[in-house]
Amino acid sequence: MVRKKVMELEIINAKAAGIDVGSRSHYVAVGQSLQDVKEFGVYAEDLTTLCEWLLSYDITTVAMESTGDYWQNLFTELVKHGIDVTLCNGKFTKHPKGKKTDVKDCRHIQKLHALGLLTSSFLPDEVTEKLRTYTRQRNNMLSLASAASRKMQKYLKFLNFRLDVVVKDVCGLTGLKIIEDICKGNLDPYLLAEHRHYNCRKSKEEIAKALHGNNREDFLFGLKQELESYQFFQKKIKACDKEITRFVKEEIKKTPRKQKLKTSDKPYKRVNKNAPAIPNLNQIAFQYFDGVDLMAIEGLSHATVMAIMSEIGPDGFEKFRTSKEFVSWLRLAPNNKISGGKVLSSKTPKGSNRLKIALRQAANAMGNLKDTHLSDFFNRVAYRRGRQAAVSATARKLGVIIWTMVTKKVPYSPPNEYLFLDQKRKMKLVTRI
Repeated sequence: MVRKKVMELEIINAKAAGIDVGSRSHYVAVGQSLQDVKEFGVYAEDLTTLCEWLLSYDITTVAMESTGDYWQNLFTELVKHGIDVTLCNGKFTKHPKGKKTDVKDCRHIQKLHALGLLTSSFLPDEVTEKLRTYTRQRNNMLSLASAASRKMQKYLKFLNFRLDVVVKDVCGLTGLKIIEDICKGNLDPYLLAEHRHYNCRKSKEEIAKALHGNNREDFLFGLKQELESYQFFQKKIKACDKEITRFVKEEIKKTPRKQKLKTSDKPYKRVNKNAPAIPNLNQIAFQYFDGVDLMAIEGLSHATVMAIMSEIGPDGFEKFRTSKEFVSWLRLAPNNKISGGKVLSSKTPKGSNRLKIALRQAANAMGNLKDTHLSDFFNRVAYRRGRQAAVSATARKLGVIIWTMVTKKVPYSPPNEYLFLDQKRKMKLVTRI
């Protein structure tokens, strides 16, 4: 008879537990036998009982999946009781072939964690997490406002008011005043055209020509409803901006040394209407990152800097030992699949997060600049592999630059310095004098 070979694996975490997180109950395993598994509820007292039960078995570390939002309260309670938590991605805890149950899942997670086969996901510090809550709420309001704006345009087309043809932005200064006047009952195209802003390219006559509508009552009612929704969401966005400004300034005040830091003004940086309305964000970001001037990078907007502050924060960069680890976490680095000495694939892995999206948008904007270090790199890649590949490559390069600046406290120094239009004008004035 052939004897079965038994493979012995070294136990890395002797006092480890595994939790299968659910919406209505959590299954906890402190061992591999059925007696070592217990079910707990999701109420506050149930979570406290769960932690006390783990401590009765001298458990020091716990692994669980980041399933939806159900893990957050349990995670907080475990940390409060001094238990080390490994929050891992669900793809690392896939159950082997066979029947899948909650009991088997928690035992499988406990086994993997005891053998040291699970790695923890990135979690920001408490300050960054609070700032992230404010900014994500702002982004939610922004998306709702844009949805209301699109519906306003739809009702305007139904009314045959072709405001989108004569005005670049329906929710701009001219467009909003005209829509507000329409909702008040003024349907005279010539009186509506009087709201034309002096920067508008179209004349009053052409605007009046586009505002001869059918004046249907049902479409006017829908337009009024969407205008009220848009104005409501704009108020919410302003409230979020005030709260973000207050929170960031309070964090800077906690370190008096940061308050003394000053950076140069950057009037050439355009402020988009959807960007956070935070006064002097350039100065605030410089102090928040302890003297690192991220706004010095050409093409990096106020919204991108705000995304970096809220999604990872200054302390979050320290959790990545190298810039390669950072861009790999962002899923911007190629994922080489090698078999038999051959590279089968080098595609960028699937997956996204808000910081990756912000860096890709910044990289896309850099591709529209001229004669800069990053735009030259963008154009070289775009010439060989197309714009999409250039956006990913430039976003990865941008991630490496930001990680280096924040962790090593070095200024941005491209090989060839780029001068914006305002800087070029100042140089011409100096040479004339």
